Amino acid sequence: MVARPRSGHRSCHEGIAIPARHPRTHIPSTAEAGAWADVLVRHQLLHTAVLAPTGQWLVQHHPYAPVRVLDGATAMVDLAAEIQHRIRTTRNHTR
Repeated sequence: MVARPRSGHRSCHEGIAIPARHPRTHIPSTAEAGAWADVLVRHQLLHTAVLAPTGQWLVQHHPYAPVRVLDGATAMVDLAAEIQHRIRTTRNHTR
């Protein structure tokens, strides 16, 4: 039996229903972005993430990688989502 997508879901090539991405319902706070930055650094998915006085985030993927400037909390949370998506996609392809 193949799972059929329900309304609001898209089907994956293997027949598994995956919830469709919904637009953000709120603007992430600096505290939320900071929590995500801490998690990414703690799990070594980023080398460093620093909140600048301007509200921008300075992130570095590896010790000698160029510093990337993210424009605010939303960009930091988006980066966390990107990294999660990449991890999940890679993990599913290796199974």
